[in-house]
Amino acid sequence: MFFKVLAKINKVLLPSYTKKGLDLAKASKFQLAIIGWRYFVTKNSLD
Repeated sequence: MFFKVLAKINKVLLPSYTKKGLDLAKASKFQLAIIGWRYFVTKNSLD
């Protein structure tokens, strides 16, 4: 339940780099951290 709520908050607050077409090879450390965080939350919300 916690991760489902957190996933909805992330969707509203954090940018979607997939829609922007970001190349992962050129992403900054901060952008990679956001991508990793979103992946972690999404993965746990699906369980």
